[in-house]
Parts: sequence; C-alpha cells; structure tokens
Amino acid sequence: MASAPRGCGPSINSIYYTLCDLAAVWGVVVEAAAAAGVVTSFVLIIILMASLPFVTDKKRKTMVGLQAGVLVFTLGLFGLTFAFIVGRYPTSCVVRRFLFGVLFSGCLSCLVIHVLWITVLQRGGRGPRSWMLCLGAVALWLVEVIINTEWLIITVVRSPPVRGAVSSLSCSIANQDFVMSLIYVMVLLLTVVLAPVPLLTHRNKHWRRDGAFICSTGLSTVALWIAWIVMYIHGNRAAGNPTWDDPTLAVALVSNAWVFLLLYIIPEICLVTQEDPDQEQPHDGDRIYPATSLPYDIILPEGPLQNVYVENKAFSLDAAPTASTKAVSPYGAFHGQVRSCVYQPTEIALIARGFTKMDQDKMIPRVRVPTLVPEGSSFLPRSLESRPS
Repeated sequence: MASAPRGCGPSINSIYYTLCDLAAVWGVVVEAAAAAGVVTSFVLIIILMASLPFVTDKKRKTMVGLQAGVLVFTLGLFGLTFAFIVGRYPTSCVVRRFLFGVLFSGCLSCLVIHVLWITVLQRGGRGPRSWMLCLGAVALWLVEVIINTEWLIITVVRSPPVRGAVSSLSCSIANQDFVMSLIYVMVLLLTVVLAPVPLLTHRNKHWRRDGAFICSTGLSTVALWIAWIVMYIHGNRAAGNPTWDDPTLAVALVSNAWVFLLLYIIPEICLVTQEDPDQEQPHDGDRIYPATSLPYDIILPEGPLQNVYVENKAFSLDAAPTASTKAVSPYGAFHGQVRSCVYQPTEIALIARGFTKMDQDKMIPRVRVPTLVPEGSSFLPRSLESRPS
C-alpha cells in the first residue's frame, strides 16, 4: 500500500488525496476557490432575502426569484467542483455526469427567462408575474434533467452488476460523448449571448444595464466553455498528459461559477433596492420645496405678477359713500369657487415660489380701515353745529 502524500493523514482514503496533497497544487487552489465561492453564495442569498422588505420597484421584486435560482445553482456548481477534485469511483462519476449539465442549465435557464421578461416588458409595458417567470425557468431546466436522467438509467441498466454495486461504466465514458451530451446546455448558452443584444439599445437605462450584465456573463461563459472543451477533447492528449481531464473540468466549474457571481449576481443585488425610474418625479434643484406639494397652491400665469387676492368691499371704502340708491353687497366679488381653487397667500407658498419678505410686503395690500365721516366734517351733531354760540 502506497504511503499517504505530504499533507494527508494515514487514515485518509486514497481517492481524497488530491484534496490534501500539497504536491498537487491545483487541487488545493481549486478547493480553496470553491470553498470561498460556497461561503460567498450563502452570504449573497442572505443579503438577497434581507433586501426584500426594502425593494420598492415591483418590477425588480419580480426578478428576485430568478436571481435566487441562479444563486442556488451557482452554489451547486461550487459544490460539484469537489467531485472533480477527488478520485474517480462509480458514485463520483455518476454525480459528475448527471449534475454538470443540470446545474449549468439551471443557471442559464434563469438568465434566458430574465432576458425574455425584459423583452416583454419593453413591448407591452407590463411583464408577467414572478411565479410565471419561475415556472418558465423550471420548464427550461427540466429538459436537461430529463436528458440526464435518461442517460443515468441507460448507463445503470447497461452496466453489469458487480456485487450489487454500480459498475465503472459511468467512469469510462469518452470525452467526446460527455461534450455531446451538453448540446442542450450550449443552446441555452447561445440564447443567453444573443438575446440580450437588442436590450443594449433599450430606451430605459435601468434595463440596458441588465442586458449588459447578462450579455457579459454569456460572453465570458462562452469563452470558458471553448477553452475547456478544446483542452478536454484535444489539448490534453496533444500535450501527452490525459490525466489533466479532471483538473480541466474542475477549473472550468469554479471559474464559471465565479463569473455568475461577479458579472450577474452581485450587480443585480446592488440594483434590487433602487427605485423605479418611471415613477421618479422631476424636481428643480433651485427650489427646496416643490410648488406642487402645496394643496392650496395654484400656478401663476407667466409675466408680471398680478394681484390675485379677492378684495373685501367692506374694508376698501376710501371715500364717502356716493348718493347711489342701488344697494351693493360688500361680498359681491364672491365668485362661488370652492376654497381649494382660491389662492391662499401662505408663507410656505411664498417660499416655494422664491419670494422674499420684501416682495411679500410689496405685493400684499394692507387692510385700511375706512373713514366713516368725510373730511371737513365735525364730529358734533348738526343740531349742535347750527346752535348759535
């Protein structure tokens, strides 16, 4: 029996040597990156759930389910990385083959539904509800689940039983067959790259950023997939080292999972609590208090200020009453409008319109008490005035 490598204890099974072997640097580095990704994904899930009470934009709140789905599947990608670090045995080979396409299709299905939701929102002005989006993502994801389940059943049935255990036929699958089994995932990936392109010219900047996040995530994923497929099918054998197949897939998994976190999840979480730009009211930076916030305020016409106050006839008699016999009501200027339609000269209204105290003194007429006795008349009765002294 071979001795345990440096960094591994004597009681550790040989299939786990890559996790602790200090000579296999790639295993330690990938393991550390995957563990950090698991912790980061848990933290982001908590932050996303804690942000729900503070989401004021109903459209953003609709997408929280999709973002949570991407987080869960990304967490699964980080966990699946450990299956490629450990050695090959029937159980690990089945887990690798089944979950690789299932987890990637889950992430990409959520991104495809996100793009379709913004497209429908752009054309109709109102998108589907959250449960409908989640149902669409699950429908796309179940296609890959059915494909991989079929492969799993066929593989287990075809393998001859070896003492009640699963045969190693699942570990002997050719690299080309493994790549060809991911055709549906590649179709989803191509959709993620091409579908967000029209969103980059969206009239709303709020949604152009979403399209840019999804497009950059898709392009980075395509670059990673091209790299690992070339190395997995041709590069490792051309270099004469076919044992690099497992490290290639492990690095591809952890790198792609971090791409989902950095280019899509974290930017979307930063935007989830922003207000809806369609509901923002324009404001004038020169005014502290908007004029529309006053219930009794009205809009003055352009041009010089006019005296819009209703003058009370009872307090504006500057001269003696004339000899007219027609009775005039002191409230004849009342025009029958309700109070909300009459301008109320309040201090807040004047501040909102930018008037100063001096302007107020010039504009508001002062109440003058009329003189009931004409000038030149005496306060004595006529009977006393006509009496000789």
